[in-house]
Amino acid sequence: MIKEVVNVKNKGKKHYMAVEFEPSTELTGGAWYDDDGNLHVEFINIVKKCCLQKIKQLKVATLETVLQLFKTSGVFKADLKEHHFEEILGALVLDNEVMEVKSNGMGEFGAIPEGKVCYKAFDKQRVGAAAEPRIGAMASMPCGVCPRIRSCTPDGVVSPSTCVYFQKWLEF
Repeated sequence: MIKEVVNVKNKGKKHYMAVEFEPSTELTGGAWYDDDGNLHVEFINIVKKCCLQKIKQLKVATLETVLQLFKTSGVFKADLKEHHFEEILGALVLDNEVMEVKSNGMGEFGAIPEGKVCYKAFDKQRVGAAAEPRIGAMASMPCGVCPRIRSCTPDGVVSPSTCVYFQKWLEF
């Protein structure tokens, strides 16, 4: 027996396969596509929403943590693998819902090994502030933009104690 298989990359071209074989995910599109080759936008949005909710609950989560939570909960009937969740978390990063950070092993990252990639939800109260360009600490000090910073020393001709700009900044 032979069956027709929809190719998500080329829907106009017909592909046929023996019934006893399963088509590859490259051909069918995998978990994100239905049997007709259409993208499951609603399903993707539900998975994104659930991932975001779990990350907000945990404050900080790794890919493995998110994957483990969904595998043990059995929320989705579809067989979602690690690369599927990697795609979802990447989409959440691009949508500015979560940020990708590396663990330093301290504070809220205490349970996560140092250097491990983590995902942290954006704080909705700070979204407006996060959307604006942020000035670093050194740029807000006069030293951060001073043209003479290379010749500035504590007891030299150019120093913080003799700097006019530094004094004005302190008075402000």
